[in-house]
Order: sequence, then C-alpha cells, then structure tokens
Amino acid sequence: MSEFKTEDLGHGFQHHGVASPISNHRGTVATVDGEGRNVVLLWLFDHRGGYALLMIDAETGESEEFPMPFPQKGDCPFTSILSSRNRFYTHFNEYFTEFDPEKRSFTFSEQTVPRMAMGMTEDDDGGIWAVSYPDSGVMRYDPESGQFRDFGHVYKQNWPQYQRHVAADDAGWLYFAVGSTACQIIAVDPDSGEARPVLAEEERRQGSSYVYRDLDGKVYGLAVSPATDDGWYRFHRGEWQKIGADHQKREKPIITESQSLFHTAFPDGSTLKRCDLVDGVVAVEDPAGAVRQATFQYTSEGAHLMGLATAPDGTICGGTAFPMRFFSYHPRRDEWTNRACYIQWNTVACGGDRFFVGGYTGGFLLEWDPAREWVATEKDNPESNPRFLTQCAPTINRPHMLLAHPDGETLVLAGTPGYGYTGGGLLFWNRKTGEETVLEHSDLIPEQSTMSLVPLPGGKLLGGTTVAPGTGGEQKATAAELYVMDESSKQLDWRSVVFSGVSEYTDMCPGPDGLVYGFTDRKRFFVFDSRQRQVVHEEETEGEFGVTTYQQGPRVFIRGPGGEIYVLFVKGIARVDVDTHGIEMLAESPLPVGPGGDILDGRIYFASGSHLYSYGLGT
Repeated sequence: MSEFKTEDLGHGFQHHGVASPISNHRGTVATVDGEGRNVVLLWLFDHRGGYALLMIDAETGESEEFPMPFPQKGDCPFTSILSSRNRFYTHFNEYFTEFDPEKRSFTFSEQTVPRMAMGMTEDDDGGIWAVSYPDSGVMRYDPESGQFRDFGHVYKQNWPQYQRHVAADDAGWLYFAVGSTACQIIAVDPDSGEARPVLAEEERRQGSSYVYRDLDGKVYGLAVSPATDDGWYRFHRGEWQKIGADHQKREKPIITESQSLFHTAFPDGSTLKRCDLVDGVVAVEDPAGAVRQATFQYTSEGAHLMGLATAPDGTICGGTAFPMRFFSYHPRRDEWTNRACYIQWNTVACGGDRFFVGGYTGGFLLEWDPAREWVATEKDNPESNPRFLTQCAPTINRPHMLLAHPDGETLVLAGTPGYGYTGGGLLFWNRKTGEETVLEHSDLIPEQSTMSLVPLPGGKLLGGTTVAPGTGGEQKATAAELYVMDESSKQLDWRSVVFSGVSEYTDMCPGPDGLVYGFTDRKRFFVFDSRQRQVVHEEETEGEFGVTTYQQGPRVFIRGPGGEIYVLFVKGIARVDVDTHGIEMLAESPLPVGPGGDILDGRIYFASGSHLYSYGLGT
C-alpha cells in the first residue's frame, strides 16, 4: 500500500500519487560482467518508455541503472538479442544501441529509419541484424569494425508490418517473415540491400510467416505459421525451394526473442529462477541445486494508466499496463490498493453493485464484486473475483468501449479485431442468464469497428465507428459512420456517413430529450438528435480547447449526478451547457489530462501518465 498522501496543487486540483509505482521488463538476460560475476541485464520500461538498462549482481542484488543514450518518446524495446560476444542489443524510437556488460556502459548508438525492431538475429560473422516495424527497415551492425549500415525501408505495404522472425544463412543473406495482414518472407542481399519477396501475391494469406536458422547453415521457413499444407521452404544464398512437410528442425541457438525475452542460463551453469520488478527480488539456482535470493532496487515513475471509473464501494479503480496491475484509490481514506490483474484492462465501467472490465488481448470480459474478497482471475474458476465471463477474439481483440446498459441486464463490448484483421464486431452479454451474442463487422458496418456506444430511448443503441483496423491490419474504409441498432433484433435501423473524412467517433454521451453529445477525431464537437437522426449542432474545438483526452477506452465525457456533462480535454476540464450546447472551460490543468475519467463526491478524477489526479467542481 502506498504511503503517498494527497497534495493540493491549487485551483481545485489535487495529486493523489502513482497508481502502480512499478516498471516492466522488456527483455531480460542472464550473463556475466567484466569480472566474470553473474549479472542480470534487463530493459526497464515505465510510462515514459524504455528509459534504462538495469544491471543486477545476481549474488548480492547490487544494481546499477544506465539511462538510454537517446530519447524514448514513449517507445520501448519489442525485441533484443544477447550476442556471442556478450553484448546486449535493442532498437526502438529509431535508435539501434549496444550495451557491453564487461565495460558496464553503452558502447554504440545510431539513429535509423523509423521505428522499432520486431526481430533481431546474429550472422556467422558476428554481425547483428534488426528489422523494424512498420515498414521493414533493415539494419546491420559489425561489432568488430564498428561499421553500421542502415538499408532503409526495403518492403512497403499499405499496412504496418510485424517482423517477428529474422534469420541469416551461412552466406550472410538475411531472411525475415512478415505479418499480420498478409504473410510474406523477404530475402535480403547483404551487399546490395536488394529485397526479394518469396511469396507471389496470390499465395499470400492473412497471418504471419516464419523463418529460423538451422545448424546446417541454411534458413527454413513457413508461408504461414502454424504450418499449413504448403510445407517448408529452404533458403540459401538468396534462393529458395519448397521441400515439403517432412523436415526436422535443428535450430541454431541464438539468444533473442520478443519483448518477453527471459534468458535464464548463466555461463557457469547456474539458472536465473526469478527476477521480479514488483518485489525487487532476484533468485539464482547454482548447479548443485541450491537457490540464493537477493533484493535489488531501481527507479521507476510507474506504469501508465489505461483508464478509471468509480466503483460501487466508493473507490476509484482501473488498470495499468506494463506491468498489468489493478489499482484502487479510496479518497475518503487517502489509501491505495495495488494488485496483479488479468492481462490489460482497456475499458472499465460500473453497473449497479458490480464493476466490469473489457480487456486486451482476447476481447475478454470480467465482472468484479467489490463486496467480496479478491480472488485472482482464472478462466475456469467461477469463484474468481474478478470473474472471467467470456472472450470474443478475433471479432474483438482490443476493446475500446464497454457499455453497462442502464437496463441492469446487458453488457455491450466493442472494439477492433485481432492482429491483421479489419472490422470489429460487438459482444452482448446477458448478466442474468450468462448468454452471449457476438455480431461480426459484416453484421454492422463492414470493414469498420465500433468505437463509441450510447443507449437511446425505445430500446435502441447509437454506435459510432472507427476506420482503424486491428493491430497490424489494413485500413479499408475511408469515413467513420453513425448507426442506430434495435437492441432486440440486433439489426441496424439506420446508418450514415454524417461527417465526411472523419476517422473515428472518439466518444459519445447521452443527453436530455434524445440528444447525444460526441466528438470526432478528438477535435470536432457535435450534438446529434437521435429522434430526427440529424446533427443539430457542431463546432471545431481544437483551436480553443485543444484535443480531447485519449486512451484505448477514451472516457472523454463524464456525467454528473444531476445530468451535468463534463469533457476532459488534454489542457483542462470543461462543461457542456445542455441548453445552448456551448462548451465552457472550467479550469486549465497544471499538467496534461490523460485517460478518463469519472466523478465521485464532487471531484472529477483523471489520469496523467502514471499518476492519478482530481479536480473539485465548484472550486
């Protein structure tokens, strides 16, 4: 429990502290330093991005932080590699970097084309290769000569590419796999930088390809992983051939992976059993089986908040990401609770005496009863609290909206689909019966996803879409739409491109007399008459108020107990006049207003980075 006490910032604003004062690793390896001592290296990540390399003495727990030698700008490692020369590499925010644990310092850093590597490998000459998201930037560093070569973007698509698997053959040719909208394998000539796509366009399917380096010096791959009937490809010197399904892998050991890299083998045969950033504990098992544990320290500004809402027990609750944690702030006691939670809480909502969560990945739905003891969520344990209800990926993988319907029975989850897909659906969950209904995007607005939802009189729903695809997907629609759905039949009564050129309906809020208030693209305010199905007021707000706050579940609007409607802009707290539809800035915030947002006991609560703040209405 945090001992931080609320501080008054003046002008009605208060600072309540950091929700999850913990960092997350983005790659961890066991190795040795220049004196041959066992050390642990890990990339530290908090709400600022990947901010430092942490080096821990595995025996004593003595630790040292090395700030990244370039700006982070919120970015962080998505892959890293420990080379055969005992150097640790990563690439993000357009910078390739090398850390040498023997010299206890960063020994190389170079700016490249955007943006961050998704896959890395080491060739037979000791060269370190990286391939970057979103446009397949290729780079190679020779640690012997110090020569660095940025090949630039070698393969363009109209969607962001993930290159999770990278391999080099014994002739120095590079091969990398592409996903997720359409699979592909690229061969790169190490001399000219020429990139050769392997799969013809008609052979490409949704999903990701796969490659690996074999002990025989060649690279092998699959058009789509997991394997299909196409079987294996063999690659060497830039040429390839299909060899069928009868292939036995003999993978060359290379210490690299995604951001989940956790290499546990020390050179002396000891094993890293635990390296816990929550409790600051490192544990090592020696070759004889004895385990030694030590504590370590590091600095952190905390994990970023995904969003928050008032819970039925009079607390402010939500989730943080990296690490994935639940937080609860009790304003009357000025006390915090922080726990591990089930994956990433994208969207949160209160309904009666329950608190609900829509999460990523998997498009899952949780129900939490604050009156009962917390029991860590397990899918198959109905006694869990929060209880796992269901999930609906790939129809919804990354939720953006969770509606706890005022009927007290219905939950509606909306969001974008799985990796590489375009068009997300809706999940309807009956709280009384446990029955669920899943609608696909083709049942709604094809090739779009629902971003915002509002209940309307007469058993209708108003939905606002986004043209954004699932992560790594291809945008196919050009303009977001509004639609009206009949809740009983789940059929659309009406749909329209109300505003041309709009990418998303960021958030919407019900008002009096069938009116709905909303924002498009964070900068256009509108009032929609749901009975007449027409816009009765609109204005561009960016010039005067700036853009609205944002997160994967935005919660831009906050409704007061008397029907008041408040808006969270990055620059401050505003109120909507429901008679004139005018917007009034109540107070400019002393810090950027981040993820929304709810009201409790006359105070509006919001996040900024890893911190929780509030503003007192009427101050």
